[in-house]
Amino acid sequence: MATAEVSEWKVRKVEELTTAVTESSVVAIADVKGIPAPQLQHIRQRLRGRARIIVSKKSLIHHSLTKLSESKEGIEKLADHLSGQVAFVLTDLNPFKLFKEMESTKTKAPARGGEVCPEDILVKEGDTPFKPGPIMSELQRAGLPASIERGKVVIKKDTILVKEGEKIPKQVAQVLTRLEIYPIIVGLNLTGVYENGLIFSPEDLRIDDVEFMSRLCDAISGSMNLAMFIHYITDRTIEPLIVQAEQRALNVAMASGILTKKTAELLLQKAHGQMLSLSSRIPDALDDELKAKLTTRKKREPEEKPDEGKEKKKEEKDVSEEDAASGLGALFG
Repeated sequence: MATAEVSEWKVRKVEELTTAVTESSVVAIADVKGIPAPQLQHIRQRLRGRARIIVSKKSLIHHSLTKLSESKEGIEKLADHLSGQVAFVLTDLNPFKLFKEMESTKTKAPARGGEVCPEDILVKEGDTPFKPGPIMSELQRAGLPASIERGKVVIKKDTILVKEGEKIPKQVAQVLTRLEIYPIIVGLNLTGVYENGLIFSPEDLRIDDVEFMSRLCDAISGSMNLAMFIHYITDRTIEPLIVQAEQRALNVAMASGILTKKTAELLLQKAHGQMLSLSSRIPDALDDELKAKLTTRKKREPEEKPDEGKEKKKEEKDVSEEDAASGLGALFG
């Protein structure tokens, strides 16, 4: 009878898990081993409205994943990521945002001894807050080169007490706590995330946002430059390509002297400038109106530098009065 009741409870629990997961677009498995209940409650509060955490037995989660494979293709592969004490994390956030949110909930905690060190524990040289006493022998037994200087306990050099992957001895853990060094990271560890038939591992989701955005911007800029260079038409390139083509057409028209609505004013301005430049070389052949225009132009022009004056005089020698006169005849004839 008791067995039947337990079985019924399990069936009901699997149904509850299956229903909850069906309502979420992103499903993650998290390892909650070693997280104190108050810490887990705090994480739940921080994620409220964005993610839901359901802690359950590994076997029940495994059964629910098998059942969910009928409606969510490939989700049964999450069973490969079940390790330790597990929980479902259900959300509509994309896997990368979820991973970032979960990492932000992690906090540092003191070691008790026996934990696996997540990274090298480095104690830097320098003063400590301790006065001479029994603490000296504690530090030395833990492997720290300590001495007394100016009435204080001092660490003589940088020392790695425990390397990454090694277990933290209880004696070392006590010293680290006294030094206010908290090496243990407490928080939910995602072991696998499912979205639209894909399974993401933590290594897939652990990215540098700044570097990623920098590379993405470089890729967008490079593809835009390539598309412009080969005249590849897209929604983004069509407008700048038209502007580029218009500018090139205008340059060709100006260089060839082709008269259009857009080039007429520009060509007249160019011809007017050439005329004034040519007229300045034969002042005796000018009427009063042209002389007045040249005088006004000279007043507006900046004062010539010595070298520029020499260059202009050299150019003037190369242009004969006969060439200048024929040029005016061509302009006004």
